[in-house]
Amino acid sequence: MAHRFEIRKNKAGEFVAYFCFNKEAIFWTEGYKSKSGAQNAIDSILKNGPGAPVEDTTST
Repeated sequence: MAHRFEIRKNKAGEFVAYFCFNKEAIFWTEGYKSKSGAQNAIDSILKNGPGAPVEDTTST
């Protein structure tokens, strides 16, 4: 699979959820004190993200 979520630790020792496509990180969350916090962020994205609208805030 070319895309996936990863949970990593940052330099501060916090858990961060990354969304990766191939080998590149596309976006990531804030740092969480627990691994379950990062997993909850992933679960929320999976639950709420698929139907989210795209909003273009650039001026034309």
